Amino acid sequence: MKRTTIFAEEEILLVLKRIASERESSMAEIVRLALEEFISRQQGKGEKPSFMGAGGSGRSDVSERHEHLLWREDEDS
Repeated sequence: MKRTTIFAEEEILLVLKRIASERESSMAEIVRLALEEFISRQQGKGEKPSFMGAGGSGRSDVSERHEHLLWREDEDS
């Protein structure tokens, strides 16, 4: 583990100190947990949901013809 310094608003540090006290933990431990959670969330943002592309039509003109395709009667285009 490597030691570092952070700069934060006083209000944030007061809340951090209160949370650490309530959990009977150190401020450093709470910051580590917060950083781990933040990093975990950020790493998952690049992944597409598993259902992406499930409704792919195979058509390349959908964006140009979306109104016609959505509102057509029984016409097969």
